[in-house]
This record gives sequence, structure tokens and C-alpha cells, in this order.
Amino acid sequence: MTMSLIQKYNVPGPRYTSYPTVPYWDQDSFTPEQWISSVKQAFKESNDTEGISIYIHLPFCESLCTFCGCHKRITKRHEVEQPYIKALLKEWDLYCKEFGETPVIKEIHLGGGTPTFFSVENLTTLIKGITSKGKIADKHEFSFEGHPNNTTKEQLQALFDLGFNRVSFGVQDYNPEVQKAIHRIQTFHDVARVTLWAKEIGYTSISHDIIYGLPFQTLSHIIDTIEKTKSLSPDRLAFYSYAHVPWIKGSGQRGFNDSDVPKDDEKRLLYEKGKELLLNNDYVEIGMDHFSLKSDSLYKSLNNGNIHRNFMGYTSSKTKVMIGLGVSSISDSWYAFAQNEKDIEKYYELLDQGTIPVVKGHILNEEDLIIRKHILNLMCSLSTDLTEDIDKVDFSKTLEEMNEFEKDKLIDINNNTIRVTKKGRAFIRNICMAFDLRLQANKPDRQLFSMTI
Repeated sequence: MTMSLIQKYNVPGPRYTSYPTVPYWDQDSFTPEQWISSVKQAFKESNDTEGISIYIHLPFCESLCTFCGCHKRITKRHEVEQPYIKALLKEWDLYCKEFGETPVIKEIHLGGGTPTFFSVENLTTLIKGITSKGKIADKHEFSFEGHPNNTTKEQLQALFDLGFNRVSFGVQDYNPEVQKAIHRIQTFHDVARVTLWAKEIGYTSISHDIIYGLPFQTLSHIIDTIEKTKSLSPDRLAFYSYAHVPWIKGSGQRGFNDSDVPKDDEKRLLYEKGKELLLNNDYVEIGMDHFSLKSDSLYKSLNNGNIHRNFMGYTSSKTKVMIGLGVSSISDSWYAFAQNEKDIEKYYELLDQGTIPVVKGHILNEEDLIIRKHILNLMCSLSTDLTEDIDKVDFSKTLEEMNEFEKDKLIDINNNTIRVTKKGRAFIRNICMAFDLRLQANKPDRQLFSMTI
């Protein structure tokens, strides 16, 4: 990859877990009533054929990781667990009443925060409370994020017994200097222990999250982290670009200076070397930032065309309805997006009033749905065909940018079909940005997104 292309295309841009992206939601025309109506419509259309997905946000952490841009609350007081579980089940009950029939649960994902902050007893109460009101799909995928330092064998076993078959462990980097800077001290032994426990118990997909571009991180750190990772042979890897977004409210990104963070060519070299090592060790590049062994469900879904991308990232199956439970969670009915209240106390208040705690969202219009389809195609299968939509949406600016990408050999265009080249994979966010008509129409006057490369 030529470094001049990195300098040309390394700009702030979305990661496209949704379209429109959250900063471009039309909140003025959104109402919670519209949201509920869209959920009921999508549920009726898809529950019997696809089932639904559930994302549950568990926001508590015992300590602050300074690389994190997620919504969390730092506390060592574990008495917060039971009231929060009670609130989650209350929210789920409100949705189930709107569904009108038994939901078929295809996916559950526990994210955070730190899901393993919660005790075995409270996690069990939560999952049993969720599944008792639904039917678990035959080929379901239940997953959770585990912190290597506090994930116990009892937690792994209890969730496995409740139907969980995937677990993701946050590794980030094994170097002590980097770990100190991001306030995430964990040894290789810690990660190996929980990984081997999960394998022993029977989890069919074990994932490790690694981040490149962290403060003080060097090429030797990446090589060492990948070498240690491959010795444990996780089924799936997320190799994320560190999103340096210290301006976002609630971000814990402090404790180091901007000058301590690798940038541009230096940062991209970390990714290219990491990718080379992964590909040389039987991992296959799945999509942006993701790799897996050929035995993993994510690889199989890529081959059979079922791979999907939503607010949970890449998933091995598509559901039209994704319900987000908990503070700050985002839901998707395909026709609309909605986000919950971020403040825990206000979230509790809304639930006590018998109200689904949605506070903002977006109703997708026809143009949004068309553009969303093409961005998803590019993100999931690296190609899209504009033929049936070329007269429905003004793609003139998009096609102008496509010509530039083609000159740089990042894409191939044949008639109305756009295919991302091997060289273009690194620039997939930029390519998708050319389809983002809302972003084009209203360029931000301040930085909203992390850098694309």
C-alpha cells in the first residue's frame, strides 16, 4: 500500500454500524410511538422466519480503561447489580407486550461496560428472565464480552448452560507500557486461563479483541501480541483501529497525550504487519477489522451470504429486529433506529412509569433504506449493484468519488456494479462515505468520528 493513499484518505469517518449514522439522525421527526409501530411491523414480518436479536448493555466496570469510548459507569459497589437486572427485565416485558406473540430469540449479546462484573446468580436471573418470555431458535448464537481479569469458570459454565456458545475476551495489547497507559493491566496468563476454560467447557467460538494504534504501541508490540494470540488459537479475532475520540462526553481517553498515539503511516504499518501475521496463520479476513478461522460461523456466513453488520458489529446471521436493552442501547427495526436514555437514574424513572426508555431515534425514509442497503453490501460482501436504484437516488456525487477510487485502484466498476479490490479493503470506510448523502449534504464543522485509517 502506498503511503500517499493513506495521507490522501485518512480523514474522520463513520464505522457504519448503521445508516444514517447517529449524528445524522432526524430526531425532530421521530417519536417513540413511531418507533413502537415500526418494531411491531418488523416483528410481524420476520419473527417466524428470522427471529429477533437482543443486545443487552451492562454498563458497570470496576476500573476505567482509558482507551474506551463506550458508555459505562465506574463502581466497585456490586449492590448495583440487582436493581439493574430488574430494570432490564421490566424493559423486556414492555417490548414483549407490544409484540403480541412469543418472540423467537435468534441472538443475544451481552456488551458493556463489563458483563462479567455481574455475578453468576444475577446473570442467570437475567438470561432466564429473557428466554422465559421467548422461544430460543434452533440455530441461535448467544455471546458475551468477558474481561480476562474477572471472568470466572463459574460464569463461563453458567452462561454455557443457558445456551451461550460464543465469548469475546478483550486483550488489546500484551505490552506492560501500553497496558499501563490504557489502564488495562492483564497478563498473557490471565487471557490463556479464561480461553482454555472456555474451550474446555465447549464454547464453539472464542474471540479475542486486539487494538492497534494505542498509545506507546510499536511494531514489536503488535508482533508479540499476535504471536501470543495465535498460540491460543481463538476462533475469531477483532483487530480494531484505536478510535481516538477524547472529545466525546464520558470518554475515558486520558492519561496520555495525542503525541503518544501512533498516526497515519506509522499506525497503518501496525495493522499491515498484524494482518500479515494473521493471514500466515490460517486466519481469513472477513470484513473490516475482523478475521476468523475457516471453522468459525463468521467465515461460514461470509461464504453462504448471510453475514450481516449492525450495532453489534459483524454477525453470522441477519435479523430485521434488534432490540437493545439497558442504558444507551440502540435498537433497530430495519425501518427505524432508537436509542435508550443514557443516564441510569432517568432510565429507571422511565421504566417505573411503564415507558419504554427510548429518548431519540430516526425513521428511515426510502432514500435511507436504499443507501443503507448499498453500504451494508459493501461492508459485508465488498460489492454492490446500483442498477435497480440508479433512477431512485441521485448518486451523481457518489459516482464522481467512485471514479477517483477507481483511479487509485481501490475499486473496480463494471456497468453499475462496484467491487472493492484487495487494495481497497483498507479504505472501505472512505468508499462507504461516498454513499453517505446525509454526510455530504451537511459536512460537520467539528470532528464527530475517528480517523478512517
